[in-house]
Amino acid sequence: MSELQTRPRTDTWVAASWEEYARTIEDPIYEKAKGYYYKGHMRIEMSAVSFDHGQDHVVIILAVNLFATIKGIPLRGLDTTTFRKPGVRECQPDVSYYIGNSAQAIPSGTGIVNLDEYPAPNLVIEVAKTSLLDDVGTKRALYEELGVAEYWVVDVQNTQILAYAVADQGSKRIQVSQELPGLTIAILEEALRRSRETDQSQVGAWLLTQFRV
Repeated sequence: MSELQTRPRTDTWVAASWEEYARTIEDPIYEKAKGYYYKGHMRIEMSAVSFDHGQDHVVIILAVNLFATIKGIPLRGLDTTTFRKPGVRECQPDVSYYIGNSAQAIPSGTGIVNLDEYPAPNLVIEVAKTSLLDDVGTKRALYEELGVAEYWVVDVQNTQILAYAVADQGSKRIQVSQELPGLTIAILEEALRRSRETDQSQVGAWLLTQFRV
């Protein structure tokens, strides 16, 4: 009996064909799970989201949206959306953005985003509390091959953001966003730290003072 004839292990990479992955992720029991498929392996994430994870998720969205609004940058943000290269790769990042000329690339009414038809998002963000090593390792390689332009990993434990510019199926650390010019990673990290001590309205007010400079 194969590993996938019983319920597969979750929150780890498991060898699987695309067909096995597709059957698994469509099972109603995994309705609220996040699915990833890369190089003949699938990862189904079922871990409960902690308070700190949920808080950082909201703060990073708040910061990016405020920055783009103040700077007049066209933006379309997506929360836990499925991006699929049929038969090859799939992911459901915590947050993703289409930016600038790409902001209207995906029409409303689209379900799963087929990357054979539409471009990959400009910016992908994963919020990591228990999955940090995977997010900066295998998932980073996955996003490099999907063709995203920029990838951030929010390290919840250390209130740190590991940001990467992606090009030629590789990536390098950056301290200033290239997709959102002028947005420094240090300001985002300070917003995360402030959110530990005060409410998000006050964090937003502080961000406004930073972004209007």
